[in-house]
Amino acid sequence: MEEIREANGENFAVHHLPHGVGLVGAIVAGIASVPLVFYLPSVERFNDAYVTAEMPDKVDLETWLEVGSCSWSWMEPVLGEASFLLLAAQFARSQMKNLGIRPYTNFMRERRADKLISLYPKYDSTILGQFSRVH
Repeated sequence: MEEIREANGENFAVHHLPHGVGLVGAIVAGIASVPLVFYLPSVERFNDAYVTAEMPDKVDLETWLEVGSCSWSWMEPVLGEASFLLLAAQFARSQMKNLGIRPYTNFMRERRADKLISLYPKYDSTILGQFSRVH
């Protein structure tokens, strides 16, 4: 049984890499968005490197809310589009599930189960498949 468990776990990290990349990307983007909107040194560097908009006088950038008001004019389209993209992706995934189309995770579970069944043809394929999908 231990041999079957090990065979089932092969390439586990590779199969879960897209999920890990998505998780890390979401965390980094979420954390980075706060200083890019409200922290003056980050706003100034981002503006100099990518936006090149005229910044207000220093007297108009004394609080974090004033900084946010200044940077929001160029950050709002980016953050708004990212939010809409995530909303559309969630809706598409929901509709895929309604139609019986298997998203990536289920596709990989089935692929892993098929591989395990082909490695151990003497065992019952139903039991091996269920074992693989659960573990």
